[in-house]
Amino acid sequence: MVPDSVVVTVEKPSNFSLLKVNGSDSSLFPDKEKAVSPKQFTWVLLLKAHRVLTSLSWLAMASRAIFVSVKKRIALSDLSEEEPKSRGRLYRFIKAFLLISILALVLEVVAHFKKWNFQMIQSREVQGLVQSSYMAWLSFRADYIAPFVIFLSKLCVVLFLIQSLDRLVLCLGCFWIKYKKLKPTIEGEIYDIEDSSSFPMVLVQIPMCNEREVYAQSIAAACELDWPRDRILIQVLDDSDDGNLQLLIKDEVSLWHEKGINIVYRHRLIRTGYKAGNLKSAMACDYVKDYEFVTIFDADFQPNPDFLKLTIPHFKGNPELGLVQARWSFVNKDENLLTRLQNVNLCFHFEVEQQVNGVFLNFFGFNGTAGVWRIKALEESGGWLERTTVEDMDIAVRAHLNGWKFIFLNDVKVLCELPESYEAYKKQQHRWHSGPMQLFRLCLPAILTSKISMWKKANLIFLFFLLRKLILPFYSFTLFCIILPLTMFIPEAELPIWVICYVPIFMSLLNILPSPKSFPFLVPYLLFENTMSVTKFNAMISGLFQLGSAYEWVVTKKTGRSSESDLLAFAERESKSFGEEKILRRHSESGLELLSKLKEQEVPAVKKRNKLFRKELALAFLLLTASARSLLSAHGVHFYFLLFQGLSFLVVGLDLIGEQLS
Repeated sequence: MVPDSVVVTVEKPSNFSLLKVNGSDSSLFPDKEKAVSPKQFTWVLLLKAHRVLTSLSWLAMASRAIFVSVKKRIALSDLSEEEPKSRGRLYRFIKAFLLISILALVLEVVAHFKKWNFQMIQSREVQGLVQSSYMAWLSFRADYIAPFVIFLSKLCVVLFLIQSLDRLVLCLGCFWIKYKKLKPTIEGEIYDIEDSSSFPMVLVQIPMCNEREVYAQSIAAACELDWPRDRILIQVLDDSDDGNLQLLIKDEVSLWHEKGINIVYRHRLIRTGYKAGNLKSAMACDYVKDYEFVTIFDADFQPNPDFLKLTIPHFKGNPELGLVQARWSFVNKDENLLTRLQNVNLCFHFEVEQQVNGVFLNFFGFNGTAGVWRIKALEESGGWLERTTVEDMDIAVRAHLNGWKFIFLNDVKVLCELPESYEAYKKQQHRWHSGPMQLFRLCLPAILTSKISMWKKANLIFLFFLLRKLILPFYSFTLFCIILPLTMFIPEAELPIWVICYVPIFMSLLNILPSPKSFPFLVPYLLFENTMSVTKFNAMISGLFQLGSAYEWVVTKKTGRSSESDLLAFAERESKSFGEEKILRRHSESGLELLSKLKEQEVPAVKKRNKLFRKELALAFLLLTASARSLLSAHGVHFYFLLFQGLSFLVVGLDLIGEQLS
């Protein structure tokens, strides 16, 4: 910018001059008066046009790629392949709701463009069938539907606030633990390393069923545990129904046994009760009475060698302690968007829920793996029962009722993997949310008649079961997937902005705090949690009312990714442990012969592909229909929430999240 006044001085006194120029339009600044040439202006326009065209072409290419993917997904997917429960009552209800919403939207669009206002005209002035139908709908809506929807929405909002308060209290407890640096400590002296007899007898169990991708790495990790060899026994509990896979697992066990590892292979002839039946059968062995503790690792878990030395000493000098639970760590948490969102949920579960309940209540739900049980606690609590699909939570509740205490070690982490496909994750979540309701029905009489304090009974019934296992999936599905789109057609029951925006975002922020690197996924996490509410609600209802799908147990699909990053580390440790004799799996003549025979008998794998999920697609169109209605009423926040929530349901329904199969 040219200044209004310029002073120029010359320091030579003999030739001193002073020049003062006032005004910005002086002829002394010819550049100031120079205008932009038409050629320059044209180039600026061309550059801007080029940027616009580049953006439009990128959007067009992205839209075309998405359209082609969706078209291919629809063409290749067979809706009949989806599980029969998708064609149940909930799916029919959503379809009926969707059809009614579309009809209501058509009426609202007609009324909007014709500018009907029935508050200013009398009923005798109404003309035409459509106009009279619309007026009848308004009258019926105000008299019969609106009061019920208002009541239901207020109930869900109250439940939402109660659950949010519970989540906030848990977070405050976690902050207090961090501030005070509270964590379990080992009482008494650590075991004498030179005297192996000072170490307690430990049983390590690895239950598995058709775990072809991960069986070798889980067995290797268990055999690498740093514990005196004469004080540990590893049980490989194989429930596989594939004969070839059974031979491979037997061969793996034999190789480790030849190297001096105390390991046995067990296979049940009558495979009932799923994982609980497998563990119950293993605990019935005569030699189990010689062991004091039992450690359980699922097939995809790889503990560090020092796992037992970090967990077992907590039992010393603490006879009331029944369980020590370690935290899970995920090798594939950055594999895709689905695994990143799962990581947010599970980090909060371990860092906040499990840790706070362990420190302040000495009770939490056993995670089913990466934990050490005192065998006496298992036996006094009734052992493993096959009555539900959540045998881990079942034994934890019964042990708590018998007075046993639990410890959670947030610093001890065990490597495992997350489901990478939405289909596998959905089946896992269905089991995790139907089982607790089954267990609640079965355990309620025992809780009421137990000898624990009233405070512990109230915590079990109202917080552990009702609030976190029943109310959470109920209100999240009802409020955000049913009531919110319904209120777009029933403005009398419209939800305030803080219910659909401010509080959910704040709670999502609290959930992401244990995994701060996931902060960019705040909005996708919020939308995905609402999307998963339909699966969790369906599972909760099936478990509560003992429907057929509540008893389904599907083994979560594994990919074996955790082995890729650890093979070299295992090889290095093995070479150090056994000197020159390195462990080379299946490099013996018998192993090579076995592999060649199995390859000859190998059946070509069935090609898998992504599926379409009907309930999610129906809800996607329902929410998008409601967003179109909110657009007519100029509801800003409501419109954007319904739009993005509908799109998230669409993405999940088309199985575009998670692993993409060719």
